[in-house]
Amino acid sequence: MPSSVPGNSGAGGHDLIVPVILAGGTGTRLWPLSRTSLPKQFLPLASKNTLYQDTLLRSAPGPLFADPVVVANEEFRFFAQRQASAIGIRATVILEPARRDSAPALIAAACYVAQTYGPDTLVLALASDHVVLDPESFRSTVVIGAAVARQGNIVTFGVEPTEPRTSYGYIRVGKQLDDRGVFEVDSFVEKPDRMTAKRYLEAGYLWNSGNFLFPAGLLMGEAELFEPAIADAARSAVAGATSDLGFLRLDPVAFKSSPAKSIDFAVLERTRHAAVVRGSFGWSDVGSWDALHEIGNADADGNVTIGAVTLLDSSNSFVRSEGPLVAAIGLDGISVIATDDAMLVMPSDRSQDVKELVSRLKSAKRNEVDEHLTIHRPWGTYQTVCRGDRFQVKKIVVEPGGVLSLQKHHHRAEHWIVVRGTAEVTLAERKFTVNENESTYIPIGGVHRLANPGRIPLELIEVQTGSYLGEDDIHRFEDIYQRA
Repeated sequence: MPSSVPGNSGAGGHDLIVPVILAGGTGTRLWPLSRTSLPKQFLPLASKNTLYQDTLLRSAPGPLFADPVVVANEEFRFFAQRQASAIGIRATVILEPARRDSAPALIAAACYVAQTYGPDTLVLALASDHVVLDPESFRSTVVIGAAVARQGNIVTFGVEPTEPRTSYGYIRVGKQLDDRGVFEVDSFVEKPDRMTAKRYLEAGYLWNSGNFLFPAGLLMGEAELFEPAIADAARSAVAGATSDLGFLRLDPVAFKSSPAKSIDFAVLERTRHAAVVRGSFGWSDVGSWDALHEIGNADADGNVTIGAVTLLDSSNSFVRSEGPLVAAIGLDGISVIATDDAMLVMPSDRSQDVKELVSRLKSAKRNEVDEHLTIHRPWGTYQTVCRGDRFQVKKIVVEPGGVLSLQKHHHRAEHWIVVRGTAEVTLAERKFTVNENESTYIPIGGVHRLANPGRIPLELIEVQTGSYLGEDDIHRFEDIYQRA
């Protein structure tokens, strides 16, 4: 790790706050949009940007924040890198080798920040899949929190409740520390039932936003006190980290030795240094479809519609289409979410039950739980257009500079027709170019590679023929993305 950093205020810490964004969630309650292979943080659910990009933008580098650190799973590393670059933000992406909940990931990130910038550097821990409707108010709240954190506190951001929600955790505030809405934390409380939630509102409890601010060294010290096994594993994982394709890959043996635990249970609910700043910045964890209904732009009848939707005599409903036309009559308090291959219909007040529905679909081995029709890869995407006995048709998009692995198939041949851009094709010992409205043929067993040397996306139609067309019929010889 570097021993000094430009702009460092000395050995103790960096002048700027370092955002640490946790980008490893799954978001099953937002199925069928959010799926295992493309979870909600990487989807444009509340604006033209993805939730992850909006998180990066409200903590963008400038007079308050340094370049962000992102902690992502192995399978989401290229989403994290590419989506940050698309909005002009340079992020250090740390890869966690296995899922161990939030505590090991965040403590490892705090260790990295402490070693890179100094232990007094402030870290702003952010979930990548939340919505903040008033980013300027959020940043003002962070400024208040920074002053409190520099006094040796772990500061959480409490949101003024608007109703007795049962899907959020709460914070019971203690002694007031100053007149800017800063309090000691008396206790964190778990998600209540509705009657308990009403009592919480009457007693002045706050919603727990799950975002917090702390000196990097303080979190490390508290982790060593309460969870020494997690702290040791995180420290060793950072010490053994390696650089790989622009990512920082934590040492897998050390990281996997950590117990799995949330940061709330590991540190926040046990520390004696917890403070809370009260804020009102339009926060939602968008954990369900009814949450997206609430923050959407409703019409005079209370309907929120997105995409190709036409309603007649309907009210208080949420209807979103990612492709097909959805036309409905007489809806009242109904949610409809349609994608190219799945549709969810339910009373809006049952949105918390989507997780159970997804569990049933998984038990039935439905592929729609995990994957969309459009599959994302480090080099671009592919979409199955048509499938039949011994043939399959796909649309393939290769981003500029994208390169597929050098590979062969044992059971299928492929025909490629370029419809946009220029393809660079390697076949055995030959390398040649295929332009728009041209095609080429890859025989069974032919060692081949496809690349896009141009500056615009390469689009082609691939027709596969053969006795077996599964994605596992790939023998890779070389892969710049280092996939298995």
